[in-house]
Amino acid sequence: MSTGVEAADEVGSSFSQFKLQRAPYNVRYIVYEIKEDKIQIEKQGAREKNWEDFCADLPESDCRYAVIDVEFETDDGRPTSKIIFLSWAPDTAKVRSKMVYAGSKEAIKRALVGVGIHLNATDRSELEFEQILPSVKRFT
Repeated sequence: MSTGVEAADEVGSSFSQFKLQRAPYNVRYIVYEIKEDKIQIEKQGAREKNWEDFCADLPESDCRYAVIDVEFETDDGRPTSKIIFLSWAPDTAKVRSKMVYAGSKEAIKRALVGVGIHLNATDRSELEFEQILPSVKRFT
């Protein structure tokens, strides 16, 4: 289902800088919203922020997309990080919002070139770090 929503130009260009961690995009995460038929940057989290800060920046009752640089240790103890794409569609969101975000997901995925890990979450329990870590570790 196509919604006609496209990613704003800044989405792809800022993500390229985010991957390189160059100023002003040396940030921990970027949260995107759909506004006026465009996927736009809603907010960014400073590099010092962590997973819990990221989760707190997601709205309780509305959908969002996000990318986050997740730092963790591999099973053999090496520190590493992976960039993940998260589609946040809480159960409490309006049906129309869920439909628009679901139908527009391919548009943002086209703009975020190079993300290999895609996760979906529908409630806060699915955002617990212990829940997402096994999915992220599969790609190390």
